[in-house]
Amino acid sequence: MRVLHVISTSAEGGAEHQLRLLLHRLPHDSEVVTLAPPGAEARAIAADGIPVHELNSDRDTDLAAIVRLRRLIRRGRYDLVHTHLYRACVQGRIAARLAGVPHVVATEHHLGRPGATRLGPLYLLSERFGEMTIAATAAIAERLRARGVPAERIATIPRAIDPAEYRFDPTLRAAARARLGVADDVPVIGTIGRLTPAKRFDLLIRAVAEVPGAVLLLAGDGPARPALEQLAIIEGVAGRVLFAGTVRHPREMLCAMDVFASSDRHTWGLAVLEAIAAGLPAVYATCPPLEERSAARTPVRGTHRLSPHDPESLPRALRAEVLCLRERHGARLPARTAGLRYDADHLAAAVSRLYERLSLTEPWPGCPTPHGGRARNA
Repeated sequence: MRVLHVISTSAEGGAEHQLRLLLHRLPHDSEVVTLAPPGAEARAIAADGIPVHELNSDRDTDLAAIVRLRRLIRRGRYDLVHTHLYRACVQGRIAARLAGVPHVVATEHHLGRPGATRLGPLYLLSERFGEMTIAATAAIAERLRARGVPAERIATIPRAIDPAEYRFDPTLRAAARARLGVADDVPVIGTIGRLTPAKRFDLLIRAVAEVPGAVLLLAGDGPARPALEQLAIIEGVAGRVLFAGTVRHPREMLCAMDVFASSDRHTWGLAVLEAIAAGLPAVYATCPPLEERSAARTPVRGTHRLSPHDPESLPRALRAEVLCLRERHGARLPARTAGLRYDADHLAAAVSRLYERLSLTEPWPGCPTPHGGRARNA
């Protein structure tokens, strides 16, 4: 099967990395189109031997981009087009149908987050040109249903990680700490993510003020950084809050940390899963995969969910983890996972089964085919 993946952006992390994990494991002839200048993830995909096409588009209603994308799709004679993220879903589904592609799938990675792009009329129109939409979380699936996407056209396939990518390496730890200017015996509480107000990194800065001797490492950059730097000064912990800036891959920063903390209550918790794969204890506000394990009475060792109604639960949990670290004499916890459902191999197997199921169905009724003529009605 020849598959073309269309993605809105090729920036580092998030959906782009999920796509790379998928491409490594799908048993199909795959190519990629980015609707933005290729970033590090797209370059890595190309270095893996997968063709990457650049087709820049700066707005959802870009008719010229749809025409160019249709032309590229017709030349490639693909069996299936798989779109990722809002703009690619709008433009890619329309272009794929105009090009006569038999099967069209979309993946929505972020629609469930507050402030995400609204499901406008153009999106809902383009959805009719697809066959299935993969929701990366239950919240996204719920929002799609609430906006009129039929439940039978939605498949929930959760985000995933490759645990081997985050394996602890003492050499990486030593190098990262040397660069950050942190001694090996100093407890480092850390987190990773874009510095925005919604992620509530301010809570971590206030909390570290109540954890004597610990350093807070913020790996990431974003518009909230100046305010967070000022807050660290106000709280009297400017010398104990490190801003590492944007990181290409979180592994090195995770190796440098001793405790992972997430104060974001509007997240699916992928970063938390990466942290436990790196052998870190994790304190978190929200992480559905770990919450599922706790509800099933099979909690993951070294993880602690914060109380949403107790503002002291964060500094208290951090103090407890630093104490446990000292009792372990700095020893790392073993790598853990939330289960096979959140492994990259499961992600690829589930997507591949969906492709295979669609390939056994009739092509889109009335759709022009790449070989001329029109598809037979179901």
